[in-house]
Amino acid sequence: MVKLDIDKLQIRFDKIIALKEVTLQVMANEILSIIGPANSGKTTFLRMLNRLNQLESNFHMSGSVKLDAEDINLMNIELLRKRIGMVFALPLPLPLSIFDNVAYGVRMHGTRDKKTVARRVEQALKKAVIWDEVKDRLRESAFKLSGGQQQRLCIARTLAVEPEVILFDEPCSGLDPISTAKVEDAMVQLKKNYTIVLVTNNVKQAARVGDRTAFFLSGELVEIDKTEKIFTAPRDKRTDGYIRGKFG
Repeated sequence: MVKLDIDKLQIRFDKIIALKEVTLQVMANEILSIIGPANSGKTTFLRMLNRLNQLESNFHMSGSVKLDAEDINLMNIELLRKRIGMVFALPLPLPLSIFDNVAYGVRMHGTRDKKTVARRVEQALKKAVIWDEVKDRLRESAFKLSGGQQQRLCIARTLAVEPEVILFDEPCSGLDPISTAKVEDAMVQLKKNYTIVLVTNNVKQAARVGDRTAFFLSGELVEIDKTEKIFTAPRDKRTDGYIRGKFG
């Protein structure tokens, strides 16, 4: 089933074209990995999926992005960002306790019942594969966690508001291999219930976790296919060159 339908999406900032008529679909309960060199449009594409690009005054777009066949530009922005959550490259915990970090979004969306909030927090921490590490530390400051734990805490904070789609923008860029593996394990488990779009500069990570992979270059979608095919028999020589490290 198609979860996100992107048709002829073009984005420019003033005269600079960041994306050139990108057309692709993201299927429900898949991990779509997006790879490509710097300035290829990967993050611009990701930010478009929950309308973060609109924060820029010189932003212009044409084409359409639909979530469950509904144009996201016609949706209430708060509802959209509840349905499509985002985890950024650097973990950004709030200056609150571990518990209150995860509970923050739940409370902001109007849930006040303490038992319900506590249940949502526990569920989110378990889904982010960090519950066992913090269950006895919930009242401690989130800043006492390691970088990898903080990133999984931010994933839990996103999950607590019960989104349908999770956008990951280089979530492991500053993490050690052990922490990276834990975040990747969390992503693979999460796709059972969520749709995931992962932007990564780590082609090995894309190969490890992606069901399908899309290769972007200079704002163009060069190709998209099953990850195994992209990494073993890409159709385009540019894709093959990037994967082999010839540029990027």
